[in-house]
Amino acid sequence: MAQRLALQRLLSLAPRTLPSQGPLAPCAPLAPHGRAFGTSAGCRSTFNVQDGSDFQDRVVNNPKPVVVDFHAQWCGPCKILGPRLEKMVAKQEGKVLMAKVDIDDHTDLAIEYEVSAVPTVLAMKNGDVVDKFVGIKDEDQLEAFLKKLIGA
Repeated sequence: MAQRLALQRLLSLAPRTLPSQGPLAPCAPLAPHGRAFGTSAGCRSTFNVQDGSDFQDRVVNNPKPVVVDFHAQWCGPCKILGPRLEKMVAKQEGKVLMAKVDIDDHTDLAIEYEVSAVPTVLAMKNGDVVDKFVGIKDEDQLEAFLKKLIGA
């Protein structure tokens, strides 16, 4: 019962209608009463790929550079790299996006992009793979990887 009340209270804070936004739209505006519902303080620059057409729309056809994290639920190193990479992408303030692809759910994409081990991270710009690494990197290496991708 307490969970139901908490959910109702949470839903009452969210806007009643969703703004008309495409996959590349910026953050949603605040609700009229000044509250927003989200999982982070700012724009969400990380997303999970749903299927092949979603990958095409949000990664390949994206005008912004996109980091693609091929990972698996059972992969220990992926659980370390994923949050670290998300944090570094968020620091870029929207200059780069991050797509997460679970190789067990999207084997076709893993095969198409020649992923033979996880974690594998691709840097994509204008639909082309411009850089890649396999395995864990520290924050300095990730920062250099991202700066190279965005040209900073």
